[in-house]
Amino acid sequence: MLKLLSALILSLTSFAGLSFAASKADVEGQFRQWLQNDLWPEAQKSGISVTSFKAAFADVTLNWDLPDLAPPGFPKAKERKQSQAEFSSPGAYFSEKRLQGLAATGRSLASAHAPTLKRIERTYGVPGPIVLAIWGRESGFGRAKIPHPIMDVLATKAFMSTRPELFRRELIAALHILESGDVRETQMRGSWAGAMGQPQFLPSSFLKYAVDFDGDGRRDIWNSVPDSLASIANYLSKKGWQGGRDWGFEVLIPEGVSCAQEGPDLARPITDWAGMGIARISGKAFPPAERSASGMMLVPAGIHGPQFIVTPNFYVIKEYNNSDLYALFIGNLADRIASGAGAFRGEWGAVGNMLRSDVLAMQKALVSKGYDVGKVDGLPGYKTRRSLGDWQAKNGLSATCFPAASLKAQLR
Repeated sequence: MLKLLSALILSLTSFAGLSFAASKADVEGQFRQWLQNDLWPEAQKSGISVTSFKAAFADVTLNWDLPDLAPPGFPKAKERKQSQAEFSSPGAYFSEKRLQGLAATGRSLASAHAPTLKRIERTYGVPGPIVLAIWGRESGFGRAKIPHPIMDVLATKAFMSTRPELFRRELIAALHILESGDVRETQMRGSWAGAMGQPQFLPSSFLKYAVDFDGDGRRDIWNSVPDSLASIANYLSKKGWQGGRDWGFEVLIPEGVSCAQEGPDLARPITDWAGMGIARISGKAFPPAERSASGMMLVPAGIHGPQFIVTPNFYVIKEYNNSDLYALFIGNLADRIASGAGAFRGEWGAVGNMLRSDVLAMQKALVSKGYDVGKVDGLPGYKTRRSLGDWQAKNGLSATCFPAASLKAQLR
């Protein structure tokens, strides 16, 4: 009886495996039909030749190990409930060990590539330390393993991801890169999200911003350091980098000055902020060239963390990765490379332990009271922070400009 039961279990297991394999095979067949009947007409319309198209997809296979896939005919992945996801404390983003390591390497590479960086700064107006900081953050100065054949990634995600239209556009862009001859398909590698080479450009960004800076006739962000660094600088320049300006300054905001004044839409001359008593935490004066120029308050953890006056260049860095913490990381790393600066002096408080569902409820409550919180997504962006600070002040509370569990019952 035991042998019979074991045989039955083995038979059922084998059948389940065969069923799953057949289902995968069916998807693979649909993928090939999709390439020919759906993607090819669009690629042809965009100017891709049939020879290039066939060559590009000759060896492409679906990568079933990528995240965020939604294969046709497969059960949809369960969405995580908002109550299951906490947003992280900002302080966790700034690993001192990592920043020190990147800064040390960055200073060494600043010396090694000094002529190239000087020429880049003359050409694009972007300081070398900023370029190096992005290079270090994105690919460990080109030393990080970039594992995936990019055509496999983009084709898989264009066919069966949760955001197929985004990756379809990037797949068409990748075809144009291959047709340009800048890179061979075997060398065209990227991340699981489709970002390529040392600057981690999506294909559409490559077409817009990648440059040939070493003069070999090819834009090579995989193997050429000059091309990679100049492409980063060109990206920032095209996004509006203002030459001669810093990215921002860590400051002390005195009591009596509301933290609910942050955001790029509330910019004012830096002299105005200084007139309110806001001063650099280093004790140095704001540079003369910055005083009459515009600056913006930034308090990513409200009063519970470092505070900043940032310039428009801070928001240009955010064009590379739309995150306040990313831009602060790049700014701090650039300062360490340029002048041996250290960690931010303000300490990150114990924030980030609330559930997103709780923050979401606060956002909805603020919206119902007429406040603009930006995207209602359970994450405390600057509009949520300053709206909360405004609401606290109007209700006789000390403005903290950051959600806290103690406010849940009051904000209804």
